[in-house]
Amino acid sequence: MEEAKGPVKHVLLAKFKDDVTQEKIDELIKDKVKTKLNEGKDVSIENLHQGFTHIFESTFDSKEAVAEYVAHPLHVEFANMFLGSLDKVLVIDYKPTSV
Repeated sequence: MEEAKGPVKHVLLAKFKDDVTQEKIDELIKDKVKTKLNEGKDVSIENLHQGFTHIFESTFDSKEAVAEYVAHPLHVEFANMFLGSLDKVLVIDYKPTSV
């Protein structure tokens, strides 16, 4: 079966380490938002976040565009710094079923 063409959503869920200060989180988020990602903080009343507190989301034209973004030297440099502050991370790329 041929894979559907079209946009791909790139989602990252972040749980920061306990010793990372709010000031450091704010600094990292400020830098991250300069990239292609939107950012938000968990506000769910269901309390099912499993410690993940922040979400970063972006839309790309294709899987290849996601791969280019992930491999870009500026992204790699930021990711190396950002990931060091995280206790857990979850990344999902998906194609919306309706656009």
